[in-house]
This record gives sequence, structure tokens and C-alpha cells, in this order.
Amino acid sequence: MINRNLLKIEQFPILSLPTEVQGLVVKRVAHNSFEDLFRLRATCKAMRSLADDEDVYASFDLFKYPWRLRGFRLRYLLRRCYAQGNPSTLYIKGGVEYFYALQRHEEGLALIKRAADAGYERALYTYAMTRKLYWEDEECFASFTREAVGTIGWLVRMDDVPWVPVVNEGFLTKKFVFMSTDRPLFYNYPCAPTLDFDWDLWQMDLSKTKDMCNRCFWIKEVGLFLRDFRCAMSFPAFDT
Repeated sequence: MINRNLLKIEQFPILSLPTEVQGLVVKRVAHNSFEDLFRLRATCKAMRSLADDEDVYASFDLFKYPWRLRGFRLRYLLRRCYAQGNPSTLYIKGGVEYFYALQRHEEGLALIKRAADAGYERALYTYAMTRKLYWEDEECFASFTREAVGTIGWLVRMDDVPWVPVVNEGFLTKKFVFMSTDRPLFYNYPCAPTLDFDWDLWQMDLSKTKDMCNRCFWIKEVGLFLRDFRCAMSFPAFDT
């Protein structure tokens, strides 16, 4: 949090830094906290100018936005970020809303891929899961280590955001197909010891040891994605 005592501009040391360094500081503040960015923006004209730079909104991570806030701040942030090609905003519009909530698959996948091409980790993971589920394409899996999948997958599936489980017919069909085809393979393939066959898709993450084969590892990961991924469609129309 920015110390309120520093909001008096004569005591704010950032202004003594070179302009290029000031810009880097503002981008770092934007990356870490939307609320701190707005506080910094309100201090003076110089900070407002730096905070309104397009690079700031391109680097902001929307998943650090306090979703309890609504109204003007949310609309302003979404529109500015989307206009600058912000990867987290492209991902939310493409994956969370278009593809999985509204079933606008072509538009949604294109936006997820744009975010993934920019190196946004959540988009890389979701794009790989989506290609597997809807096109049986596993090529993207090769770009992940198991450690990275564990970390990024947890972020994608378990974020504390006010979204809801995917319930559209297409996604549920994918889930039922997985239950009938991939789930039995996980237990029938003797790559590692398993616990009892007592899960209904979802205890898979605890049912085999960590040295399971690559095939079973990805069956497990797809199952967790089907279980936990959430979507939303309550955003303002920030893409127009």
C-alpha cells in the first residue's frame, strides 16, 4: 500500500528520479495493485500522465483487481486494458467469457491464443486444455514441465473470483465423454500405485503417486480442469 504521507507531492521522492525510471515504477505499481495505481494517479499531473501511458495498461494483471469494486472503475480499467492488448484482459474476454460462457468458440479461442502468444501463463494453460478438449490436440502439452502445470493449473482453477462453474451443454458433454473414456484409462494403466477406485472424476489428484506416466499425468490434469474451471458473462461490453 502507498503511504498516505507520501501523497503530498513535495515529499514524494519518485519525482526526483529520471522520467524513464518513474515510468518503470508506475508500471510496477500497476502490475501489483490497481488500487495503488489509482492512488498514485491522483497525486499530481505528472503521475497521472505516467499512469495513463498505454504501456501501464498493457502490463496490468487484471486478476489482481479487487472484484468487489464495480461501476466506473471496472469499466474504465477493462476498456483501457483491452484497447492496449493487455494479455489478462484478452484472456478473460476470450476464455472466461466468450469461449466457455457464451460458446463463441472461434472468437474466444483467438483471444486466448493472443494472450498465450504474449506469454500470459493462465492463457497458455487454458489454451492447451481447450485444444485438448475440443480438438484432441495435445501438442501444447510439450511446452510445460509438471511443476509449471501444477502451479499455473492451480491459479487457473482455484482463483477466488466471483465466477461460476461452466454449465453449458457443450462443456458438460466433454465432461461426460471424459468420464466414460479417459477416466477408466487412468485406473487401468499400471504406471504407478493407485488408491481405491472411489472417485467420481474428482479425487484423481490424490489417487496416484507423483511418478505416474505422462499419459496419466495429463489425464489427471484435464480432469481437474473439467472439475474446477469457472466462467463469467457479467462484464460490461469493454471490447467495443
